[in-house]
Amino acid sequence: MISIILSLFLGLNYSNMSKVDGQILWQLRLPLVLTACCVGAALAVSSASLQVMLHNPLADPGIIGITSGASLVAACILLLGENVSPTSLQYLLPLGCFIGALISTLLIYAVAKRLVANHAAVILAGIAISTLSGALIAWMHFFSDAQAMRNLTFWLMGSLYQADWPVLTIAMPIILISVGYLLRQGQAFNWYYFGANSAQLAGLNVAKFRRTVLLACALSVGAAVSIAGSIAFIGLVVPHVLRLIFGYNNRFILPASALLGASLLLWVNLLSTSLAGISLPVSMVTATMGGPIFLYSIARLSRK
Repeated sequence: MISIILSLFLGLNYSNMSKVDGQILWQLRLPLVLTACCVGAALAVSSASLQVMLHNPLADPGIIGITSGASLVAACILLLGENVSPTSLQYLLPLGCFIGALISTLLIYAVAKRLVANHAAVILAGIAISTLSGALIAWMHFFSDAQAMRNLTFWLMGSLYQADWPVLTIAMPIILISVGYLLRQGQAFNWYYFGANSAQLAGLNVAKFRRTVLLACALSVGAAVSIAGSIAFIGLVVPHVLRLIFGYNNRFILPASALLGASLLLWVNLLSTSLAGISLPVSMVTATMGGPIFLYSIARLSRK
């Protein structure tokens, strides 16, 4: 709540607000807050769900290639669709990001299903998808003009200032529905911890559960990438920290991941703006902060 209030009213005279302050609040600050909350919650909850679904603590959308797939399609739309109208683009971008995220998710799931006992293979497959997507984006950079290359580079590094009300009216309901579904599956994820057979004995339709969870993750990550670009480490660090502190009950971990992911992204934006005076690429800040935190979490887990 504190982070939301600061993000909305920092630097504004909220006790005697002028017309300009009102415009800043409505047109800039409120979309930024909603974008940060939706994207942070989507990345954290999707990551927490995928870690259980794939039985792998490194199953972050950025690491296993889901974000890269969404970014690749988004890059194609941004660079190749220069003549597309802004109205059409606000519909095409979420749809394209979802398609890219879904294809990556299905590839990862196929590898995980085939190599169920080899968790490292799933991560390696995700790294391969990320590398290939990055190479294709680099080729598009090579053949694009300077302005398009600058816009795409900043977008791929993450920014909370790209979303406006027309974009949010499309992407936000997708994120809310997808994340809302995942939050309701806490008990099912607890059953799934012990394997598919145990979950089935508990009354869970495992095949349907897998399909709907992967679809929800692809939807939420695709929509998040479409409005904020590629943001690193939020999804990986948040569930790890919560599980180290509070344990593995997903009925608590999933909603806590949503709240902490949203709050962390708001504080990252406040920190980057207050220190630099400009909006730094969000992924640059989250990677700088998240890397040491993740290394500390791994070290603490190995000591246990």
